[in-house]
Amino acid sequence: MSFGFLMVDIEGYTLSDEDVEILNNPLVCGVILFSRNYKNKEQLKILTEQIRGVKSPRLVIAVDQEGGRVQRFKDGFTIFPPASVYADLYQDDPEKAKKMAFDNGVKLSAELLEVGVDFSFTPVLDIDYQNNEVIGDRAFGGDPQQVIELTRAMIDGLAESGMIAVGKHFPGHGFVAEDSHHELPVDSRSLEEIEAKDLVPFQELVQKIQGVMPAHIVYEKIDSMPAGFSDFWIRNILREQIGFGGVVFSDDISMKATTSYGAISQRVKMALSAGCDMVLICNDRDAVKKALDKGEAYQDIVSGFKDFSCLYGRIERG
Repeated sequence: MSFGFLMVDIEGYTLSDEDVEILNNPLVCGVILFSRNYKNKEQLKILTEQIRGVKSPRLVIAVDQEGGRVQRFKDGFTIFPPASVYADLYQDDPEKAKKMAFDNGVKLSAELLEVGVDFSFTPVLDIDYQNNEVIGDRAFGGDPQQVIELTRAMIDGLAESGMIAVGKHFPGHGFVAEDSHHELPVDSRSLEEIEAKDLVPFQELVQKIQGVMPAHIVYEKIDSMPAGFSDFWIRNILREQIGFGGVVFSDDISMKATTSYGAISQRVKMALSAGCDMVLICNDRDAVKKALDKGEAYQDIVSGFKDFSCLYGRIERG
């Protein structure tokens, strides 16, 4: 097969023989890096060069570098504040808060592109309802318009250095209390309630973001499947209603929220069938191997090569 749709992780500071074997698999199209992969900037530059050199077309390289609790690379990088800092500043001085978001977007993207990382899964577009600790200070506020203004400024900053933006977690992760890393959250609100608030940032920023990551949440009054496995949410709402034309990334399908939906290969098929373009499997090497072993099972869902070069930053494009 000549197409790839899996984003996987690697073990350490350099590529092991097993890493290279996995990255060479035709199903793999991207790599997500974590803190365990970072020692210093020079080491990271060498690592990303190794990853890019594995095969052609080259692999997409991503990281979670939001700031606050979610920043994988720290020593030698700007330490970015959590989104709540921008939100608090916005209450006193909206223009200063937006400038801070823009400036930090420029720094974030420039620093990552310099070391060969294509993009961060940024920004968080979730609304803060003050009842979800996993989102919490990662959100830019509880008012949709405030979230739009601050994230628009950050997106413009990312673009200034040539980096794409990925909005998460569609259609909104802020209302539920549960953490999808450990259990499957259920949101009991109606579609009208979600459309009135949570969907607003995605709708308003659809032309400015190049990627979207759905939430591992069941919105039980709307669809029985988690959003990342839901044809309704991805195709009907995100693609058709909102008009998003970019790349849809699944959230990590090895998370506890998804484990009740079958073997890892079944979860890959469900994400692809729902409309995800790139499926993430993180921190579970055995799951990656099992997913790759079932390559033939995906042929009826994905056909042909997908060009993800639109995700490459201008500085490292080549």
